[in-house]
Amino acid sequence: MNLKDKVDLGNLPRHIAVIMDGNGRWAKKRGGLRIFGHQNAIKAVRDTVEASAELGVEYLTLYAFSTENWSRPAEEVSALMTLLVSTIRKETATLNKNNIRLQTIGNTGSLPKACQRELMEAMELTKHNTRMTLVLALSYSGRWDITQAVQRLADEVGHGSIRAEEITEEAIAAHLSTAGIPDPELLIRTSGEQRISNFLLWQLAYTELYITELLWPDFRKEHLYEAIMAYQRRERRFGKTSEQITK
Repeated sequence: MNLKDKVDLGNLPRHIAVIMDGNGRWAKKRGGLRIFGHQNAIKAVRDTVEASAELGVEYLTLYAFSTENWSRPAEEVSALMTLLVSTIRKETATLNKNNIRLQTIGNTGSLPKACQRELMEAMELTKHNTRMTLVLALSYSGRWDITQAVQRLADEVGHGSIRAEEITEEAIAAHLSTAGIPDPELLIRTSGEQRISNFLLWQLAYTELYITELLWPDFRKEHLYEAIMAYQRRERRFGKTSEQITK
C-alpha cells in the first residue's frame, strides 16, 4: 500500500493552507541566487495542487507573496513578479484541464499591471471549474485583511447601513478577502519555522498546524499525504473536552 492509499478520504480537510517557505535557503545551499529557489519551487506547487485535487480537497490556499515581501531587494521582487506572470500564463491550461478554479486574496491592486492582467485573465478562464479552488495569496497579510474589513464595516456604519452592535464575528468574516471560503482546517509550513508570519490571522483560529523541516522546493505529493495523515490523527476539540467531542 502506498502512502496515498493510507489517507482517509472520509476525513479530509476541506481547506488546506500552505506557507511555502525556504526557497532562498534552498538556493543558497546550492550556491545560487534566491530567484533560483523560487524557480525550482514551481514543481512543489504543481505536485501540491495536483495531489490536493486528486484526493478531493476543496480549497488550497498558497501564501505566494506577502505585503512584507515588498521590502525585499528590488531585483528579487522584480524577478518574482516576472516569474509569477510567466507561471500563471503557462499553468492556466493545466488548471482548466484539471477542472481547477483560480482565485486570489490580497491587495492585488499593488501588483504590477502585467501581473494583474494575467491573474484576471486566468480567473476569468477558470471561473466555471468545480473540482477544486486554488487561492493565491498575493500582496497579502492577515493584518491588512482585518484592517480592510474593519474599514469597510466602519464605512457601512457611517452610511447607516449597519449599526455598530450588529458587527459580529460573522459580519467581520463576511468582509475579509476570504469571504465565502471556509477557514482552513490544516496549515502546512515548510522550512521548520515555528510561526504563521501574518498569514490568515483571523481564519487560522482553530486550524491544525503542521511544520516540516523540508524546504519548499523539495516538497512533493508524499509530503502532503504525510501532513494530511498527521492531521487525521489529531482530535479537534474547538475548546471543548474530549468527552464532549465523543458523545
